[in-house]
Amino acid sequence: MSPSIYDLGIDKLSVPDRLRLIGEIWDTLEPADHAQVQLSEAHWHEIEDRLADIDANPGDAMSLEETMALLRAKP
Repeated sequence: MSPSIYDLGIDKLSVPDRLRLIGEIWDTLEPADHAQVQLSEAHWHEIEDRLADIDANPGDAMSLEETMALLRAKP
């Protein structure tokens, strides 16, 4: 059985440290790992709804560059 966050003491880390750890774990995933993720029907419907919204309202979406600039401008 895999150790839990409590066994590893992760629950005692500060919020910024836990968020950093989430990012580090995420960065270890390879694109091939994504195929192992099973999405629920609700998630698939949400993705389909969002894609349909983008198609219907292309001016409402921001590009990756615009999103990154906005994120970098936040204090």
